[in-house]
Amino acid sequence: MSKHRIGSRSNSGNYEVGYRRPPKKSQFKQGQSGNPKGRPKGARNEATILNNIFNRQIEMREGGRVRKVSVLEAMLLKFTEDALKGNPKSAVFLLNRLRLTEGIATETGELDQDDRAVFDSIMQELEAKLEKKKEKRG
Repeated sequence: MSKHRIGSRSNSGNYEVGYRRPPKKSQFKQGQSGNPKGRPKGARNEATILNNIFNRQIEMREGGRVRKVSVLEAMLLKFTEDALKGNPKSAVFLLNRLRLTEGIATETGELDQDDRAVFDSIMQELEAKLEKKKEKRG
C-alpha cells in the first residue's frame, strides 16, 4: 500500500480510491466533457477577429478610379498620405513599420549608411514643412 492512500477500496475489484483516483462512479464517462458549458466551438479570439477585420476588402477611390484593397492596406495608404503632407508622427510610424517588416535595422538597431541617408533626407523634409507651418501660425 502507498503512503498517499486516503480512501478505501471500491466495490469493483482491486481499484483503490485515493489521491488522484476518484471513485469509478464519479469519473467522467468516456466521450463526456469535463466542462460541458466551456468555450463553444467556433468561438474566435481577438487575434482572429482582428485578422478578419484587417483582411476585409473595401472599395477605395484612388486617382479617379475605384479599386478594392484590404482595410490594412487602406490604413497604411492613409498614413502614407499624411506623412507626405508633413505629419511627422505618420512618417515615423511608417518608417518604424518598414524597419520592422523588412529588417532594415542591423542587430544593434542602427541603419546602414544608405538607409540612414534616406531616413535623414525624409526627416529634413518633414522638419522643413513643420517650420513653415509654425511660421504661418506665429
